[in-house]
Amino acid sequence: MAKSNGVKDRFSYSTSQLLNFTRDSYLERTGRPFYGLVFLLPFIVFYEVGTILINTDVLRHAQIRVVAFVWLQNFIEYVGFSSKIAWAAPPFVVVVILLSLQVVSRKRWYCVPADLGWMAAESIILAVPLIVLGLFLITSSQPIEQQDRAGAATMRSVVYCQSQMVVRPGEQGDFQVGEDEQINSVVHSNILAGIVTGIGAGIYEELVFRLILICVLMIFFYDLLKLSHNQSIVLSVIIAAALFSAHHHMAFFSGQQADAFDLTEFIFRTIAGVYFAVVFAVRGFGITAGTHAFYNIIAVFIQAYLNGG
Repeated sequence: MAKSNGVKDRFSYSTSQLLNFTRDSYLERTGRPFYGLVFLLPFIVFYEVGTILINTDVLRHAQIRVVAFVWLQNFIEYVGFSSKIAWAAPPFVVVVILLSLQVVSRKRWYCVPADLGWMAAESIILAVPLIVLGLFLITSSQPIEQQDRAGAATMRSVVYCQSQMVVRPGEQGDFQVGEDEQINSVVHSNILAGIVTGIGAGIYEELVFRLILICVLMIFFYDLLKLSHNQSIVLSVIIAAALFSAHHHMAFFSGQQADAFDLTEFIFRTIAGVYFAVVFAVRGFGITAGTHAFYNIIAVFIQAYLNGG
């Protein structure tokens, strides 16, 4: 009996929520993989449609930052599918993984529509601490006279999008005085591109660095090395968070441009990685990806404000 319980425990750690709540309660329902899929489906559609409709150089440049999306495309193409299928496949990967986890978890499939609104509100609330931390790093790491510029740079870096997404006052390049409408159009399209890219980063970075990587690390430490459950969780979270932070500064195999290494940014992203891992362990994949996406959206608007946009 003890052995079967051990197998059951190991089996449960491979699902998308590591803590259990009272059955059919809000916390238990919304942590299910099926709920995560229903909640994130509009975000997935918005990102995919946005990358097609917003056909601008800004968006194509910003898409470089969603490295996790590129990794999925490259992997799908590597295993033998055509480049066209690889280009369209990542959203289906998310759907297949979440449906598979729902089947494996043996949890109920029903969904309460009202819960989706509460999940969005919860994701926004959970995004606030990271926003506060980012702003705190601005004020604590730079002299007062440099905080405006540092604020823009810090929010640019933590939103995981390219710095060129907002036109700054005095840096309009070829625009001439009197072309306010054209400048405003560019700024608005850049902000929309940032929102689209931020949503994509929220979904696909959480898929790779939390849902997939933490589960793989848990299998390695807990099942193969036979470490305790707590030790496995701590090691998995720290390693996943460090790799999550490092991938913004290293090209790895994506062939994309990486940010120059900055210790403050690396520390912030590592802390963010740990934070997202905790949210993932407590609330499941849907809320975690939603928190990441809403954080990116808020940060885009803060960046625009700090840049005078």
